[in-house]
Amino acid sequence: MTSNVPLSPLEERLWRALMRVMVALPKALDDDLLKATGLTMSEYQVLVHLSEAAEREMRMTELAEATALSASRISRVVNAMETRGWVEKRRDAFDARASVSTLTAEGLRRLESAYPTNLASTRDRVIEHLDKRSLSGLASQLEAIAAQLN
Repeated sequence: MTSNVPLSPLEERLWRALMRVMVALPKALDDDLLKATGLTMSEYQVLVHLSEAAEREMRMTELAEATALSASRISRVVNAMETRGWVEKRRDAFDARASVSTLTAEGLRRLESAYPTNLASTRDRVIEHLDKRSLSGLASQLEAIAAQLN
């Protein structure tokens, strides 16, 4: 096992750059989206996950997991979105202890109108800075890191 071996200068450079990206990128993407659309990144992610779900609905626990938000945070986000008419929340018909969120037509319109901003921000802040020849390998490597974190 090499866990006690100090990082090489190149490994240290990579690690420090990755740490800066992990801290700064979410804020930058959130700022871009909020300024242009009025949506937070958390709200956008809720809309995305619901739009991709069967019948455009998910149990709140699944939605929290998909968006990496805590149970209390997803409740606050969904409740705020419900007051705007973007989602509807109801008790699960099969488990009265659980709630289900459903994307409304207005929520889908909101997502569709915000998509171009999120796409542009993603391209401008990340994709355009990557070597196109390395994308497949980089995607595989990041997927491997993500898989072992779950």
